[in-house]
Amino acid sequence: MTQWVRYTLPAAAIMSIASPGYAMQYLSIEEAQKQAFPSATHFTEVQAGRVWKAEAGGRVAGFFIFDRVIGKHLYIDYAVALTPSGAVHSVEILQYRESYGGEIRSPSWLAQFVGKTSGSALKINGDIRNIAGATLSSTHVTEGVKRVLAAYGNRLR
Repeated sequence: MTQWVRYTLPAAAIMSIASPGYAMQYLSIEEAQKQAFPSATHFTEVQAGRVWKAEAGGRVAGFFIFDRVIGKHLYIDYAVALTPSGAVHSVEILQYRESYGGEIRSPSWLAQFVGKTSGSALKINGDIRNIAGATLSSTHVTEGVKRVLAAYGNRLR
C-alpha cells in the first residue's frame, strides 16, 4: 500500500461517519409573521429588519420582533410576537444552526412564554423549564425573550 493511502484512508473513514454541521431554516420572517398573526392584513416595519406592527381591519393586532441569540456555538434566529399590551403572544424558532439541541423548537417548551410580560421572571429552572442537552440554547433563548420584553414590551403601542 502506498504511503499516502495508509494515512489518508483512516481520515476519510472518520470524515464519512462524523456528524455534519447543518442549519435548519424552519420559517422565513414572512411565514412566521402570518403564523403569529393569521388575521393580519398588513405588516408595517417599525424598526428596519427587526420590528413590525401587525394590523387587521385597521386595528393593531400586535407586534412582531425578530431577534438572534447564540446557541452553544452558532446563532439561533427566533421571533417574539407581542400583544398590543406588550405580553408574549407567541415565540417561534426561525432558524437553528446547531447539530443538536433543536428540542427548543418544541411547541410545549415555546408555549411557556405565552402571557409573559416585562415584569415576569423568565428564568431557566424557574418559570421556564430547562431542556437537558440544550441547556445553553434554552437559556439563551429565554434571556433573549426577556431582553425583547424589556426593550419593547411597554414601548410599542
